[in-house]
Amino acid sequence: MPVHFSFLPLRRLLLGCLLLLHFGYLSAKTKRPNVLLIMADDVGIDGFGCYGGSSYATPQIDALAANGMRFTHAYSQPLCTPTRVQIMTGKYNHRNWSYFGILDPREKTFGHLMKEAGYRTCIAGKWQLQSYDPPDFPNADLRRGAGMRVDQAGFDEHCLFHSWHTEDKGSRYADPTYFRNGSLVTEEKGKYGPDRSVEFLLDFMKRHREDPMFLYFPMALPHWPMMPTPDSEEWQDPQQRSAEKIELFADMVTYMDKLVGRLVAGLDQLGLRENTLVLFYSDNGTHLEIFSTLKGKEVRGGKATPLQTGIRVPLVANWPGTIPPGSVTSDLVDASDFYPTLAELGETKISIEEGIDGISFVGTLLNRKGPRRESCFFWYDPRPGWDKNRFSRHIFALDHKYKLFDDGRMFDIRGTGMREDEVDLNQLNGEAQAAREKLRQTLDRTMRGPISPHARKLVDAYGNSLP
Repeated sequence: MPVHFSFLPLRRLLLGCLLLLHFGYLSAKTKRPNVLLIMADDVGIDGFGCYGGSSYATPQIDALAANGMRFTHAYSQPLCTPTRVQIMTGKYNHRNWSYFGILDPREKTFGHLMKEAGYRTCIAGKWQLQSYDPPDFPNADLRRGAGMRVDQAGFDEHCLFHSWHTEDKGSRYADPTYFRNGSLVTEEKGKYGPDRSVEFLLDFMKRHREDPMFLYFPMALPHWPMMPTPDSEEWQDPQQRSAEKIELFADMVTYMDKLVGRLVAGLDQLGLRENTLVLFYSDNGTHLEIFSTLKGKEVRGGKATPLQTGIRVPLVANWPGTIPPGSVTSDLVDASDFYPTLAELGETKISIEEGIDGISFVGTLLNRKGPRRESCFFWYDPRPGWDKNRFSRHIFALDHKYKLFDDGRMFDIRGTGMREDEVDLNQLNGEAQAAREKLRQTLDRTMRGPISPHARKLVDAYGNSLP
């Protein structure tokens, strides 16, 4: 059984021992790498050629996969804030969930972690973790501005869209509005928000290339609204730059890919490529209105749902000279695993008190023995928040073959096109019965320990699903 970073004392002790052993291995192999973590916004594995997608052109990301490692079983939460809170803190949502668009300012993030490790830290892209509800939303006064400010999150520098109230966020794309190191920037006529984010990251790399760097790029692309990019034909007409059209999603995915290529080229130009681990991930599946082709099958996006199309996302790791080209792994990874992975790469310790749920996947990256996930756990409830009462809570666990919900429903998740088939519980074969028992143990084990007061309030408001 792999070490699962929960609040159980034995597991905490094992965590400390494993990290110490791994740090020694990493130090003997190479100096601490720079890390560039890129997280796309709203696109699942159906969006990428390296996963068998054929609807969009993604040559840069496909090249990273071909020359690095592709994870076939990487998972996120079904929606953005749940994933963003989980990836930055290493904890499942029932541990520290507050509200949609909010990260508890008392939490320790991987920005703090890497800064403590001696890294120069930078974030650019989309924040949306300080304030979300509009002023006229019921009980908004309890939440507006209650989240973590980006200058509290452990980053030396930032350039971020949606760093304050939702009604003041402006545009993320054409003529963008954003905060750059605490200053509001609004006079950006003719500019494109994602370009500004990449320019900021490239400048940071250039200025700090002699120091170990952690760069986090939670992209705005290709999130709704579907609008022209600078490479779209519609961009040539300034009056059309904010026009919405669902067909523009393809342009947005391809431009996202182009920006990834610009960052990688920047690392090459600075001579940083061989000592930089590039990780590409996504915060959830593709928008529900988008239909794509995956391995010859039409697939509808599953964002905000617990379906495979909502939670199965790309994870590509590229580290020249360290990760062999053409590597493919079926090891399970979820959003909580990035925090301990960064700790191991940065050779810094995670304290017992942090209560991290994640498992480092450095062992997978370096092709060495070590703990691997046997299952992933999900506690998903994006409420409360503006426009979020249409969602419901889902608690489930999965392995490579099956998904088990806390209400007993079980699904075979091996179908083509990410199809899921409900399992008849009265006709379980031996394999399915064994999987059901293990996944039930995952649910029971993970739900033990501290639970966020806000998660308990959700139970009071919407029904009991907690012990």
